[in-house]
Amino acid sequence: MRQAISTALLLLGFVAAAAPAQAQDQGFSVSFGYFSPRGDDSRVAGDVLNANRCIDTPFVCEPLLFDVSDFGGFTFGGEYLIGIGKYVEAGVGIGYYQREVDAIYEFVTRPDDTEIEQDLKLRIVPITGTLKFVPTGRDASFQPYIGAGIAALMWDYSESGEFVDADTSEIFRDTFKADGTEVAPVFFGGLRAPIGASTMLGGEVRYQKAEADLPADDFLGDKLDLGGWTFQGLLTWRF
Repeated sequence: MRQAISTALLLLGFVAAAAPAQAQDQGFSVSFGYFSPRGDDSRVAGDVLNANRCIDTPFVCEPLLFDVSDFGGFTFGGEYLIGIGKYVEAGVGIGYYQREVDAIYEFVTRPDDTEIEQDLKLRIVPITGTLKFVPTGRDASFQPYIGAGIAALMWDYSESGEFVDADTSEIFRDTFKADGTEVAPVFFGGLRAPIGASTMLGGEVRYQKAEADLPADDFLGDKLDLGGWTFQGLLTWRF
């Protein structure tokens, strides 16, 4: 948490330093979208989601039945914006994503043939500082843009439910959790257009790349890939 607060203050300082001393062109944007995690083949080596499915593991295991794409889910957020001249805009924002996925052992069941079930849960809260370039100008009626930034990804991952001991085949119930903050580069592009004197409507595609370390004693994988694509719509007010 201390690292997240420090990063947030750094991002706020970055935006404040980038803005002119008498900046009057400011705004606030809200976003609603969908986060799609990186697929099986592109995830970091040792990723826990692949390891839970016995993909890319150096050991023999009992795979869980789910898809990484099941972790795709709804996101929302807000961003404070400051115009820097005609073509550039700085911003600092926060978002929220959480997804819980049900999983069962693919080949192992209880003696009465009922399923052995787990809940896998992932939450990511990004605090992001960005710079965007609008080649047509920030007052144009048609505004494509590209940009980049840096994010502090506050993450929380857990596995809860029933597990099978690899040595004894005993079924037991437990919960394993890990959390932390990772710094990630962010790249994005989008399109927006004014729909009134002070309102703009737009859409954006955003990509983040980061990986977190997990305690090897608690999870099958020692990494958690936090990368992926976010597809979102935006509503922006200028003031």
